[in-house]
Amino acid sequence: MVNPAAHPALTGLDALEHAGLTDPARRAALDQVAAEFRVRISPAMAGVASTGVRAQFVPDVRELQVLSEELADPIGDDAHRPVPGLTHRYPDRAILHATQTCEVYCRFCFRRETVGETGTLAEAEFLQVLAYLRATPAVREVIFTGGDPLVLSARRLGSMLDRLEALGTLDLVRFHTRVPVVAPEKVSAALVAALDRALPVWVVLHVNHADELTGDAAAALRRLNRAGVPLLSQTVLLRGVNAEVGVLEHLFRTLIRHRVKPYYLHHPDLAKGTGHFRVTLAEGQEIMAALRGRLTGIAQPLYVLDIPGGHGKVPVGPGYLRCAGEGWVVTDPQGREHSYRDL
Repeated sequence: MVNPAAHPALTGLDALEHAGLTDPARRAALDQVAAEFRVRISPAMAGVASTGVRAQFVPDVRELQVLSEELADPIGDDAHRPVPGLTHRYPDRAILHATQTCEVYCRFCFRRETVGETGTLAEAEFLQVLAYLRATPAVREVIFTGGDPLVLSARRLGSMLDRLEALGTLDLVRFHTRVPVVAPEKVSAALVAALDRALPVWVVLHVNHADELTGDAAAALRRLNRAGVPLLSQTVLLRGVNAEVGVLEHLFRTLIRHRVKPYYLHHPDLAKGTGHFRVTLAEGQEIMAALRGRLTGIAQPLYVLDIPGGHGKVPVGPGYLRCAGEGWVVTDPQGREHSYRDL
């Protein structure tokens, strides 16, 4: 297992040097990137030489190319924030921004301009969150996000979960995190114990390439499995990382071997300086159509677009039905068409 004390996370200039980016001309440009968007690479990910992993964390001069369509808040977090630290976009669930800190800063992150600016949600702010949830019993699910909520101590998370559980109105709590992959040593016995409770806790693992699933990551996921924590995954479709059928098939097969159900495949958000990662919707639909014929349904994520401006996620996968007179034409996973008529 990685010893974080012996190998602290690499930030800023140290991260650039570790990545071998010492050419003076290139370093000058990358220094500009690091000044604009924070750089942080965990020891676990710094030790993986795969191109599909490095592209996610090592800065690129193309990040300085900001398109007019790209936004500081591409999914509209601030447009639906009734109290500090909480986004309430859908009637039955709310997003809790527990911290703005991560173990890694992804180069494509839709919150890349805010992560690292502040630390943990203050206790006074969390009390406002509890008051809002108490007054809004329609919220049945709280989704911990950030930053990465699992960077918080087990004691802090346990305290927050105790009080959310005491509301008596929630069906479940969900964590969206990279920690089991990028800092697996943080999935400690104390953390697992904090998550193992009567109120169901689900964990959604953010992972984009099979090479991220190291031996230490596999062990961390097994610790969560054994505590009865259901595991899902979310992946961002990224050019230069995973935007190929074979790469995604390998990732999703690897995930189900670790008892992780692929949940979302996100179309990349319009975050500033991320155009070099972006694929078209048509490309994404083509990839998903190919996966449909190659993978068990258990390994199939839902391909979604988060509509810019905070209007929510919608499925954008390929269509298999089209009207034909009084009936339908259905396309099978091999691309063949068949007639179907409602009876």
